[in-house]
Amino acid sequence: MISSFEANKKNLEYWNDFHKNYGYDRKAIEEGIKNDEWMWIFKDEIEEADSSVIDLGCGDGSDTLYLLNKGKKVIPCDGSINAIHNIRNNFPEVDNAICFDMLDSFPFMNNDTDLIVADLSLHYFTREDTIKILKEIRRVLKNRGHLLFRVNSVNDLNHGAGQGVEIEPNLYMTSDGRYKRFFSSSDIYQMFNMFNITYLREEPMKRYKLDKQTFVGRARNIK
Repeated sequence: MISSFEANKKNLEYWNDFHKNYGYDRKAIEEGIKNDEWMWIFKDEIEEADSSVIDLGCGDGSDTLYLLNKGKKVIPCDGSINAIHNIRNNFPEVDNAICFDMLDSFPFMNNDTDLIVADLSLHYFTREDTIKILKEIRRVLKNRGHLLFRVNSVNDLNHGAGQGVEIEPNLYMTSDGRYKRFFSSSDIYQMFNMFNITYLREEPMKRYKLDKQTFVGRARNIK
């Protein structure tokens, strides 16, 4: 059995290779947003954000571009340096894009932002590490700031739910040695209990060939 440290290293390597081979251009990303405009329900929280929005696990930049199109300043962040290179190439209007491992301390001050987006980036970790990351998110968010998130559902059977070696409840090791978590609603309420969850709904995501089942949520930071 590999450790969480080794699994996280393998995960970072996997996504760095992925973004090296799939450097989507801005036009392709714009087309993808049309099929997956998941943040529309949170238009008020996005509009009200005065500070730069932190996009955790920005990947190809779909959420970054969505927020830019809404007139927001965005700080895209990812553990993959290739993802960050692609962001800088595709979005020259972004002043700051940061590569860092979410298991390390976040490179932001306390109470730094009104809004953090974590789209499909919080489901690769043990329960202990997930809570550690959520504590960092809470530290960086202002009082009454919001975390908008999307995570794998335990019903995401098309994309690995229940498959592989179970490391802890709803966390599995894939065949290539990475960790992948699938959340139930009770998992979310328990692990995110430092926040006030004001929206949570299980929804299909149609970006991929096969539908992906996710939980979409909004959590308010009350300090």
